[in-house]
Amino acid sequence: MKKTIKRTLRVSKYVIYRETLVDYKEHFWSFLGAFVGIGIIAFIQSHTLAATENIFLIGSFGASSVLIYGAIQSPLAQPRNLIGGHVLSALVGVTVYKIVPDIIWISAPLAVAFSIVLMQYTKTLHPPGGATALIAVSSTGKIPELGYWYVLSPVLSGCIILLLAALFFNNITPNRSYPSHTRFKRLLKKKHHHIHKLKK
Repeated sequence: MKKTIKRTLRVSKYVIYRETLVDYKEHFWSFLGAFVGIGIIAFIQSHTLAATENIFLIGSFGASSVLIYGAIQSPLAQPRNLIGGHVLSALVGVTVYKIVPDIIWISAPLAVAFSIVLMQYTKTLHPPGGATALIAVSSTGKIPELGYWYVLSPVLSGCIILLLAALFFNNITPNRSYPSHTRFKRLLKKKHHHIHKLKK
């Protein structure tokens, strides 16, 4: 019993230590990546569109930045999820808006719910995608007027800018690696284990 308690305390201390560890270099590169990625989109926004037409810098890009610069090992932060999640959700949002444009209490939940299921089905789950779908049905002004162009710009073009910045800043030091290959390694390990069992 005492051994179990001591072991639990040791594990708890380690977990607390890991969770509260401040890695200044890691935070620096996360900051720089997010600053440059969002900065480029904001620069394009401010130099090509009127200040009142905030259509290139959509809110869901901020949430994506948290994942692709701050949680780069997360399966939800990988390029497939970033691009696929946003693009599919944007397609869903625009389609729902075209079918039920004036009934927000139907279009908003439909857009978010369908986008989640589609992302799950295609293995491109990216939480900010839900916001991208919601923006398509709840915005006023220019975004509804864009129609399916919304999918290409701001969504796809913005994702590509964020991804390019992530590929650069997340691989600039040996301690950071993006995209994460942990899922691939896990599948490879499973395959080798299966082959080994068959040989026996």
